[in-house]
Amino acid sequence: MGRGRVELKRIENPTSRQVTFSKRRNGLLKKAFELSVLCDAEVCLLIFSPTGKAYQFASHEVDRTIARYRREVGLIGLNDQHSRSSEFWRSEIEELERTIETLETRLKHFCGEDISVLGMKELKQLERQLKTGVERIRSKKRRIIMDHINFLKRKHRALQEANTLLQKRIKLHELSEASIGSRILDSNPFDAFQQRAVNDGILH
Repeated sequence: MGRGRVELKRIENPTSRQVTFSKRRNGLLKKAFELSVLCDAEVCLLIFSPTGKAYQFASHEVDRTIARYRREVGLIGLNDQHSRSSEFWRSEIEELERTIETLETRLKHFCGEDISVLGMKELKQLERQLKTGVERIRSKKRRIIMDHINFLKRKHRALQEANTLLQKRIKLHELSEASIGSRILDSNPFDAFQQRAVNDGILH
């Protein structure tokens, strides 16, 4: 037999009202938790009992979610500027901290650390990423080596050309000296001596 529909009106009996509040409060908190996990939603739930006792659930910081809600509906006034700034930067810091934590975890996985928590799917994905990274590194390494080889070849050709030029200059210098020496040997030694004596003022 199906469950009868409950009439939505205030329960007059205090005991029944408290029991119903307790049961439905727990159910509502459970649903809020499930919604945040299953749908990756940012959920914040606040419940105040008839006696003024507060109950809450928040998938993130309560202040952050409330600040986000106020921004979304435009409830921030001039007097809340400082509070808005603090809440904004606190939210940004928390987001950055989560990003850093995620990146550090991925880095550990790439280094082969803490991989015991990964399943087969995650391990295969990590393996593909590592293979892709290795191929990129090898490709970059080959390009650097080829660039260095080409640089050394150009430097070798330049040195060869400089060496050839120096050898030509040495040969020209040797030929020039040989020509001067030949002219000195072909001249009359006495005439050369006499000319030097005239130049020195010994002979007139």
